[in-house]
Amino acid sequence: MKPSSRSSPASNVPHVTIGWFTAGCVLVSNIIGGGIFTTTGIMARELGDPLVILLLWFVGALFAVGGAMIYGELGSRLPHAGGDYVYLREAYGPFTAFLSGWTSFTIGFGAAVAASAISFSSYAFRVVPVHDKTGWLAKGLSLSLLWIVTLVHCRGVETGGRLQLFLTTTKVVAISGLIVGGLAAVAGEWGHLIARPAVGQPTFGAAAISLVIVTYCYLGWNVAGYIASDIADPQRILPRIMIGGTAFVAVIYLLLNTVYLSALSISELAQEPIVPVAEKAAAALWGPESGRLVAAVLCLSIAGAVSAMTWAGPRVYWAMAQDGVISPWLAVLRPGTAVPARAIVFQSLWASLLVLSGTFEQLLVYSGLVLALFLALTLSSIFRLRTQTLAGSGAYRAPFYPFLPIVLVTGALSLVIYSLLQRPTESFYGAATVLSGVPVYYFWQMRKTSVRQPSN
Repeated sequence: MKPSSRSSPASNVPHVTIGWFTAGCVLVSNIIGGGIFTTTGIMARELGDPLVILLLWFVGALFAVGGAMIYGELGSRLPHAGGDYVYLREAYGPFTAFLSGWTSFTIGFGAAVAASAISFSSYAFRVVPVHDKTGWLAKGLSLSLLWIVTLVHCRGVETGGRLQLFLTTTKVVAISGLIVGGLAAVAGEWGHLIARPAVGQPTFGAAAISLVIVTYCYLGWNVAGYIASDIADPQRILPRIMIGGTAFVAVIYLLLNTVYLSALSISELAQEPIVPVAEKAAAALWGPESGRLVAAVLCLSIAGAVSAMTWAGPRVYWAMAQDGVISPWLAVLRPGTAVPARAIVFQSLWASLLVLSGTFEQLLVYSGLVLALFLALTLSSIFRLRTQTLAGSGAYRAPFYPFLPIVLVTGALSLVIYSLLQRPTESFYGAATVLSGVPVYYFWQMRKTSVRQPSN
């Protein structure tokens, strides 16, 4: 960490920035949550072909790296805190940008943080078995994780960066140990991996559903854009972080799946209950007691994701408050640290309410349509921003333009159409969640107008 020449008018202190490695840790932790440890079991049940499963993870990797390239250019052109909100504001105006920020608060970060915190406690109780009849002990542990992370990030970028470095490096080392140990254990025994499906070939519909699931496991490559103002030389560094970090995660995902699909047959992976696949694979390779080790790795992974989202999400609300589309109270930076502590606490309060009420599950079910829609919108903003904004001499330009963004936008819109057709009820509630932000937007617009009008 180092102080930058920028300073915060609110705190009148140098704004501490982070380097590429710490920013990369935020991105890696934000992508790698719990999905990679569970998703392959669902795919095994639906597809029944290990090579098709690996192929879909590879296709998902191509989509993710391509998306990171587009986001790398967006971040290089607009290296400001707020990420997607900033890109959409410049491309499509404040109303669309506000709805994106509202979605980030209610679903993208708020509900995701709540779900991750609850998952943390459930896996922690596998490491140290605890009988929790009422569920309040689990909620207490979830809230403890959330507010410890919140307080650390409120102390400043330097302190938050140290926490993120520790969590990410520890979990990457642990996951690497699983990969190396797993590959060594299955070396030369690839029978399960190359086995052909016992009952026919996977259907196109099943493959499409699995690809949707895989795509969501890769989402998160855009997180570095949210914290652009905390990164030293973001115009040059952001594209490298997004593309390099996403490619790094893709390699981890492919290697982990190679271990899963080599350690167990496809029928064993698909067998109910579909507990974390990593747990099944570890039990097959090293015995049933290794399940606790996998649960500990999952706790690290989830804690790192909670930290990354607690860092990144509030920068969106801070940027919105700077623009006057929500309360200016959230635009105030904490004296002495120049971090948006109020916005951080604001997000954690919402996530805490969701943890206590349990309603985060419903929000997550409804999230697919709206997240895919805003992903498509943000990816498409490259077409407008290439003509509207002047890129500096050091700005990154994504390759394969306009072919690459056309393919990615089409793919994201396909996810939207899939959600509408397959889950119309959930899609309706997802749209309702987004539209609930419309009156909030116009309320603050009217309030801002009334404040500007001189009194008689």
